Amino acid sequence: MEIEKGMTYKYLRDKIEVTQETKDNMKEYGRIKKSILNALSEGDLTIDQLSAKLDMPRDKMVFYLMSLIKYGFVQTSGIDDMDEYFMYKIKNNG
Repeated sequence: MEIEKGMTYKYLRDKIEVTQETKDNMKEYGRIKKSILNALSEGDLTIDQLSAKLDMPRDKMVFYLMSLIKYGFVQTSGIDDMDEYFMYKIKNNG
């Protein structure tokens, strides 16, 4: 009996339907992730600076930034000049 590679994926893809809302949320996450990483590529920023630069509410910025930290895209880089806020940078995975 020959086993077809990727059969599990094809089976699950056909069996489990992904809602349009989930697809839209994933597109939004990808767009926001890209904008945060682009902003951080210019230099280290605090949450407030990122929120202002990307015109995003602070609570939403915290959610997305913490998910990027969790999955290894971003890390802390120190504390700002006033010793009040953490600075964030793109994590060097190389």
